[in-house]
Amino acid sequence: MMTKSMKRHFRHMLIGTSLGVMLATAPAFADVVKIGLLAPLTGPAAADGQEFQRGAQMAIDEANNAGGVDGHTFELVVGDVKDQSAANVTSAVERLLGDQDVHFMLTGYASLTNFEIDNMAEAEMPYMLAATSQQTKDIIAPDPEKYACCWSLTPSFDAYNTDVTVFVEKLAAEGKITLPTKKVAIISSDNAYSKTISEGMKKTFKEKGWTITVDELVPFGDVTDWRSILAKVREDVPDVVINTDYLPGNSASFLNQFLEQPTKSLVFLQYAPSVPEFVELTKEKSNGVIYNLLGGALTTPKNPRADEVAGKFKAKYGVESGTYGVGLYEMVNVYFDALKKAGDPSDHAAIMKALSETDKQVAEGRLKFDPATHLAMQGDDYIPITFFQIWDGNRTLISPAKYATGEFKPQPWMK
Repeated sequence: MMTKSMKRHFRHMLIGTSLGVMLATAPAFADVVKIGLLAPLTGPAAADGQEFQRGAQMAIDEANNAGGVDGHTFELVVGDVKDQSAANVTSAVERLLGDQDVHFMLTGYASLTNFEIDNMAEAEMPYMLAATSQQTKDIIAPDPEKYACCWSLTPSFDAYNTDVTVFVEKLAAEGKITLPTKKVAIISSDNAYSKTISEGMKKTFKEKGWTITVDELVPFGDVTDWRSILAKVREDVPDVVINTDYLPGNSASFLNQFLEQPTKSLVFLQYAPSVPEFVELTKEKSNGVIYNLLGGALTTPKNPRADEVAGKFKAKYGVESGTYGVGLYEMVNVYFDALKKAGDPSDHAAIMKALSETDKQVAEGRLKFDPATHLAMQGDDYIPITFFQIWDGNRTLISPAKYATGEFKPQPWMK
């Protein structure tokens, strides 16, 4: 019976034969190790895809300029997942797995359901990803040993489901906002990331005694007109308005149209405001917007690593990094650490074991993996959930208090 590694080797032989390339022998150590990146370089999430590529390339350039790792230098090869459809993700995954010089793969997010994890397990390919961690957990937790390949920079999304309610009620308890009705409007997009979070939020708000006045789901993709939904919001003014659509263009359109006739509601937008494109599209209208991040850069004097990496990114590319430029840089460096321990990039089992043993301070906090789920561990002593507020294009960390660099200020339309 063929082992998985034997199958992978046989597949590579077939590919080489079909190209008319016959290799009699292969060195134990490659001169150039290829790192495969899955990224939406085209399509509605292209702003994130560009960050994936830039962050990973920055880490590779830095390592190559320092002479490589144990004699190896590195090359980034990218598979464009485009609109993240199953067909486009599968095509990109198969192309990269078909390259015998690719010994590590990573992504910020590829398919949103993370089905490609099974491809990586079958190919015994070391793989790191972020985002959509609920889907990662659902795949890996039933059989962690089967998925020794795959590890997530992002911790459990449970805090996304629960902590907005906690955050809002804490603001009220401190007298910073009022909650006269305990009503909330929740709008989401029909994709695994946004919908999972909105469903978790709705459950938590209901358990805390809130009334959901608007519960809307828009089709995944570009949304330019939110006015019919916003009309429903204004019919029964809520204390809090939430939109979990993660695409920055959609979120910017939502905010701009909300501000055409704003209600005195606290506005929370999931993830999208962390992408520099959001502020470019909303400009001064973004003042006061609140969002949160799990696995985003922990930018605070207590974690100087975040400023260090962000500074490198801006110096190299001339723009601020969002979540994924910094994140992909750190993920590539986690691989380099694993390679130093394992020695041979083609020894995928040793690389995967070394990845599992990661325990280091990164831009996002302290990175250590939960062996039961392969997610980064979450909490104030590991990777915390962080809340930010935008003012004058700058993002101020306002929670948790342990790391905060500023305090919440009332949103302009609430006054």
